[in-house]
Amino acid sequence: MAAVRAHFHLTQVEIAAWLGVTKAQANHLEAGRRILNEAAAEALAPLLRQLPPPGPAPAALRLDSAAPAPPLALAPPEAAPLLARLDYCQHHARRLRRLLRPLTARAAVAARWAVALPALRAALPPDPGPAAQPDPARDWPGWLSWHRHRWLDQRPTVLPPHLSARYHLLRLQAEALEAEAAALAALLPPA
Repeated sequence: MAAVRAHFHLTQVEIAAWLGVTKAQANHLEAGRRILNEAAAEALAPLLRQLPPPGPAPAALRLDSAAPAPPLALAPPEAAPLLARLDYCQHHARRLRRLLRPLTARAAVAARWAVALPALRAALPPDPGPAAQPDPARDWPGWLSWHRHRWLDQRPTVLPPHLSARYHLLRLQAEALEAEAAALAALLPPA
């Protein structure tokens, strides 16, 4: 009886109802403290015939098997909860994509600076170094060149690490919601 209950995922109350006995009697029968009467044995027999043969599980039932499992027996899903989740996923994915726009723009500007900086530096006189700040009153062209090198040093060539992390987290969340929305849309009947 325990094997039947486990195979069909039945409670003792459910198996007792099938056998026409009380829950307490089913408990005694399963524990081996009582034996099945003829009527209960006849009721149990068709269920027992549905059990896999004893011994090693057939390949189709083993978890470690490469054989595909039989498809799950699922009714067509109710549309309302799927539509509600689809709406949620689409809404939040759009919100995350909006939050990504300024980060994407900053990363694009940084990439443009990374490309432009070598040419801009090559167009300037050689860099005297940060410590060699000329006096603007005495050497305006030298100070201007020094200042332009310092100004170029401050141009971002990558998105800073904290913003890069935020970018990737937002992007991954948006992609996950978009993938879930696509899967939900595939479950829904065509409109």
